[in-house]
Amino acid sequence: MIKTLDCLFLVVSSSKKSYQKLSETYSAIEPPTWALLLAQSMRADGNEVGILDANAEGLSEDNIYQRIIKLNPRLICFVVYGQNVNAGTTNMSGAIHIANFLKEKNLPQKICFIGSHVQALPKQTLEKEKSIDFVFTNEGVYSLRNILKLESLNLNKLKNVKGIAYRDASGKIHINSPERVVPTDRMDIDLPGYAWDLLPFKNSPLDLYRAPMWHAEYDFKKRSPYASLQTSLGCMFKCNFCMINLINRNNDDEIGVASDYSKMRFWSPDFIIKEFEKLIKMGVKTIRIVDEMFLLNPKYYVPLCEKLAELNKDDSLRMWSYSRIDTVKRPEILKLVRKAGIKWLCLGIESGDKKVRLEVAKGKFEDVDVKDVIKKVHEADIDVMANYIFGLPGDDKDTIKKTFDLSLELCTAGWNTYAAMALPGSLLYKTAIEKNTPLPKNYEGYSFHSYETVPLPTEKLKAYEILQMRDEAFINYHTNENFLNLIKKKFGPKAVNNILDMTKIKLKRKIIEENLNAN
Repeated sequence: MIKTLDCLFLVVSSSKKSYQKLSETYSAIEPPTWALLLAQSMRADGNEVGILDANAEGLSEDNIYQRIIKLNPRLICFVVYGQNVNAGTTNMSGAIHIANFLKEKNLPQKICFIGSHVQALPKQTLEKEKSIDFVFTNEGVYSLRNILKLESLNLNKLKNVKGIAYRDASGKIHINSPERVVPTDRMDIDLPGYAWDLLPFKNSPLDLYRAPMWHAEYDFKKRSPYASLQTSLGCMFKCNFCMINLINRNNDDEIGVASDYSKMRFWSPDFIIKEFEKLIKMGVKTIRIVDEMFLLNPKYYVPLCEKLAELNKDDSLRMWSYSRIDTVKRPEILKLVRKAGIKWLCLGIESGDKKVRLEVAKGKFEDVDVKDVIKKVHEADIDVMANYIFGLPGDDKDTIKKTFDLSLELCTAGWNTYAAMALPGSLLYKTAIEKNTPLPKNYEGYSFHSYETVPLPTEKLKAYEILQMRDEAFINYHTNENFLNLIKKKFGPKAVNNILDMTKIKLKRKIIEENLNAN
């Protein structure tokens, strides 16, 4: 007889609405990194847990309900993050839909949420979403452990649990005092790896997950199996557009601002290398390193890359990681990174205009020659996924054109541009609230690719104009002759055809349609 689960971690996405037709073939299916971390942490504390990844399995509402009936967990915990920084809010749409469905079924279990959106807006979320009983205001490791120690999950017993916000039996909402996050000296102990064995699969581990197209060299066959993991948590920088540091939240404000909680924590290289070894043993070679700042602290990344290089003597690993543009200038570091199997670096260039970059990034790249850095990365046989943002404060048509022209000149094998968004948890969001700037009316509106998306305007550009420029730039870059010649040379004609097929999918945008109709 199966013992009743203490907690079931439920993963739901909104990919069909968020990515429109791109979701059918081109969007990634990301392993639920935080559900895996939390599940392993709770197991280490003596709890029986499970993961139900409805996204990977393509489960319907009724499928989810039947699984929950069978597993009969004490607590249902929705883990609402995702593959992009905006996904914590975007995926709230699918999660709330399922939470409402489950509440209508009168299940006895309490429903809680953990993720960036509820970390940013705990009170607002509970006021709006009656199907949620309580939320976590930071990463939730110690808070969840303490909740699972309660004999009963009666809502009135949650008043002494730090790090949560909850609705009591009378309907009143409380934000409790903050709980600490796992410190670096406890990371290997209290966040002891990933519960890979709890993930669903069809024929072999992690075969239900798929990498982004560019990571797989634009080859569908290389996208699975696919895994992602972290070697550190958080970021030490304070970019206005980012909300990644909400996991570190340490106050009980109604609106959390990620730049107030900038800090980094690390697992030991010896501990992390064991997770890579597990994945390689399972046959997984396509791996994403999720850290926002992987190549920042040599104390951690150098020994890890040296150990990875030993595992990658046959050069079979296909990995990518993020990095700041100003931390990858040294050729000897790039040589080590490439030997470790990191064949792509995802670099946040953001803008081609220095003044715009400095406005949002507090000194980021001030003294860096972007062209020289990209040249050195390419010389190390590492491809670049270059990230840009259109519509940052200070942007106008000329600065956006300058950014696009720079991207054409750099001619990287990966290219990604978003329209600037006031993501809940970012300083841009709080500023937009204070200035009464129009924001999305629903969760899908925070998706960079959705029909409902509403980016921020600037002083000189309306939101729909920025979005138009972004969507046109996406097509123009991916059909550019120099780019396609590069792809053909590196990855072959099949990759070129796959890219051209992708550009045939035109995203529909509500605010653009409304403007065209108005004119």
